[in-house]
Amino acid sequence: MIGERLKELRIEKDLLQKDLAEKIGITQQSISFYESGRREPDNELLIKFANFFNVSIDYLLGRTDIRSIEEVHTIAAHHDGDEYTEEELQEIENFKKYVLSKRKKD
Repeated sequence: MIGERLKELRIEKDLLQKDLAEKIGITQQSISFYESGRREPDNELLIKFANFFNVSIDYLLGRTDIRSIEEVHTIAAHHDGDEYTEEELQEIENFKKYVLSKRKKD
């Protein structure tokens, strides 16, 4: 999943593998290995990728389709209360708390 996400994000930014490699400070071959799933980046490199692409590590790992904290706040902020049940509003609030707690751990 990491490889698919990296490739998708790289293409969205209209970058070649060698361009991304230069910006991150690794080799083009490493980018190729990550994108093909032959290798997985270590935690330090995951952080570099997340920062470069402005996405969460969970997004890179495929644990969520929400790219960033900003997107979570936007999703949660754009409800008007009339469209959601109380249970759904509570789920949104719980998710916001979960995401914020993860930020504190990073």
